[in-house]
Amino acid sequence: MERNNILSISIAKKYSLYFSEYLLMGFVVLISVFPLIWVCLSSFKTNNEILTSAFSIPHTPSFIGYKIVFETAAIQWRFVTSLIVASSSTVLAVVIYAMAGYALSRSGFTWMNIIFAILISSILIPINAMIQPVFLTIKYLGLYDTKWALILVYTGFAMPVCLFLLRSYFLSIPDELEEAAYIEGATFFKTFWYVMLPLAKPALISSAILTFIGSWNEFLYALLLTSSERNRTLPLTIKYFTSMFSFNYTPMFAALVMCIFPTILIYIILQEQIMESIITGSIKG
Repeated sequence: MERNNILSISIAKKYSLYFSEYLLMGFVVLISVFPLIWVCLSSFKTNNEILTSAFSIPHTPSFIGYKIVFETAAIQWRFVTSLIVASSSTVLAVVIYAMAGYALSRSGFTWMNIIFAILISSILIPINAMIQPVFLTIKYLGLYDTKWALILVYTGFAMPVCLFLLRSYFLSIPDELEEAAYIEGATFFKTFWYVMLPLAKPALISSAILTFIGSWNEFLYALLLTSSERNRTLPLTIKYFTSMFSFNYTPMFAALVMCIFPTILIYIILQEQIMESIITGSIKG
């Protein structure tokens, strides 16, 4: 009888612990997801509905906010500019740092680990501290107010994370696969291109997604390095909306949805590859 009571108490404690864990996770998910859902629903309301009942579901979905966004600020062109800049910097970062990560993982140079540590330690430098040297460098190269200025800066900012993920993943790949390729007559480049890159697909996808999201959402250097409307990115347009439509929330929420939806969608679709690469990097790094 006493044994059964002890067993019952143990089971009760176990389920109580599970309940507490799921309750905590549910609370974290709620406070994380609720603002996004609220902004999305509010973008389909009229301004009067938002001011009257901010947390209610739209009675009749309205696209007036999106219409104002397209007609007033031509947000579709800012969207295209952001897409060009983010995609270009992502491609450059993945190509350059994949080669660098492979070289750093396979080179037998004595000081290679120190060089790698110096490269990834740049993540510790605050972005605000690099404003002056970055601005002067871009002006000296004659790239001020061009898309290439943003592409090069965002590619450089992606270096620490991309190098860490890619080098760590290349270290997890057995050397025997490369040796087998060399025995079959493959050159160094062919081994890298046809053997190593396909195996490092999770790390490549993770690097691409993190670079794309960082480039898409960046605001400070987009404001600093551009001055004309043709090179303005989407975050700058959002800032314009917050000042222009400070009391008309419908178009402001519509612009926010257009800004955050692509990155959320990409992350949801490819989250498994991102987590796999991060876990591998934490083990091998």
